[in-house]
Amino acid sequence: MPMYREFRDPAMVKRLLSRIEAVLEPPVTLMEVCGTHTVAVFRYGLRRLLPEGLELLSGPGCPVCVTPDFIIDAALEIARQPGVVLATFGDMLRVPGSDQSLEELKAGGAQVKVIYSPLEALALAEEYPQRQVVFFAVGFETTVPMIAATVLKAKEKGLTNFSLLCAHKTIPGALRSLLSSPDVNIDGLLCPGHVSAVIGTRPYEFIPREFGIGAVVTGFEPVDLLQGIYLLLQQHREKAPRVENQYRRWVPAAGNPEALKLIRAVFAPCGSHWRGLGYLEGTGLELKEEYQAFDALRRFQVFPTVKPARKGCRCGDVLRGAMAPPDCPLFATTCSPERPVGPCMVSVEGTCRAYYTYGR
Repeated sequence: MPMYREFRDPAMVKRLLSRIEAVLEPPVTLMEVCGTHTVAVFRYGLRRLLPEGLELLSGPGCPVCVTPDFIIDAALEIARQPGVVLATFGDMLRVPGSDQSLEELKAGGAQVKVIYSPLEALALAEEYPQRQVVFFAVGFETTVPMIAATVLKAKEKGLTNFSLLCAHKTIPGALRSLLSSPDVNIDGLLCPGHVSAVIGTRPYEFIPREFGIGAVVTGFEPVDLLQGIYLLLQQHREKAPRVENQYRRWVPAAGNPEALKLIRAVFAPCGSHWRGLGYLEGTGLELKEEYQAFDALRRFQVFPTVKPARKGCRCGDVLRGAMAPPDCPLFATTCSPERPVGPCMVSVEGTCRAYYTYGR
């Protein structure tokens, strides 16, 4: 694949590392917001190549990780009801709720199905008209358009046995909250490529304006990531923070109009609870009035109650960049991918799992 060879070219990687070293004015701390960035940084060994004085923190960009325990409890409560099939993406299966995971519930006989697309959940509803199929809808702006299209399709087909447990979140408001936190000190953000392909770069313009740091939308190959880091360091040195787009081959400034249209047709902004960040106004998405017949919480009369995180779990601090995974007393002892205590050790985009797999 010529394109990937170009973005993994060792000579280009070496040149970018030299440029990074030349513009670095240490100490500098940058955050890669997206979990896929975190994994890519580890997988390609970039942390080991970066010069001293440059620290990379991982942020709240893993949708599985930021879903709080009590929402998982709601999924468990729905899945326990007779005649229900709960469909979920695979990563959510092993994330512990307050006292159990969906995987454990499935092992006990509950109808919990792993799917790879919301359309598979819709197909289950058509296949089993005598059952209620609930899709546990977790994700950022990247996955919401497909889910919106699924809801429209369900309405068109007149399905009455399909619904969503909505746990969608939107990134820009979470970044504002994160940067407002007194215990987080960041000099620049590598903004997520996938989310930005939908929303564009304009929603990040508040970052340099309100917080005086740069934001660069970045792709996921080694050259992408190093170019993103270089651009942020250049901004930092020039004391000229701005929004830049390193990932232009996929991210237009205005985003994807058709995807945004789908989101706005089906969902409306609402408040949302984030693991590690708490309740944030305007950072969630709920079904609009005309689609609330597909709201699983209403259909099954489930009323989630906010609860504290599992005892000892420090995923919330990791997601805010306030703690590195190895500093958690549970890391690689009580908590491992085989026996996870928190979601950051479960998800393939989780920071703790990336450290455990590539960083030890």
